[in-house]
Amino acid sequence: MTALPPTPSQTVGPFYGYALPFPGGGDLVPPGHPDAILLHGHVYDGAGAPVPDALLEFWQADPAGGLAGAPGTLRRDPVTGAVAGRDPVRFTGFGRVPTDADGHWTLRTLRPGGAPYLAVCVHARGLLHHLYTRAYLAAEPGDPLLDSLDPARRATLIAGEESPGVHRFDIRLQSADPAEETVFLDFPTT
Repeated sequence: MTALPPTPSQTVGPFYGYALPFPGGGDLVPPGHPDAILLHGHVYDGAGAPVPDALLEFWQADPAGGLAGAPGTLRRDPVTGAVAGRDPVRFTGFGRVPTDADGHWTLRTLRPGGAPYLAVCVHARGLLHHLYTRAYLAAEPGDPLLDSLDPARRATLIAGEESPGVHRFDIRLQSADPAEETVFLDFPTT
């Protein structure tokens, strides 16, 4: 019998949609907030199919450009200890959103001050490590990241404005055409 070589590490899951989302995870501001904007989109795999069980985390500055957030804003049920939802008063700057069966996600938030983008972390099956990117609400001249990219690649980081206050940002995990694949960021660990 021939010995087989060891196989690479395997992913576990998908489990993101079951263990990590919490009620109101995509509502950084309550529905009807006068300054709310809506950011939404789809997550697609390398074949262009929607990813129905991805989990996206968002971090952003508040409208004044502050990054302090409001830690501890998740409320827990006093009986069960389960997360009951977000404190609807304080702006946290953090959201966690699962994709639905069509790979779609939605985030209700405020326009960030200081930097015109939201930091995005993508967790999905098939990824051994999560991916980081940015969703820019506008192409700001002088932004070091955007200025360093070819215009076609730069476009993958800019959310299109569908209507006033509604922006679409699709994430393509892979593509045969590099101009279509979302730009992901590498953060050194050393």
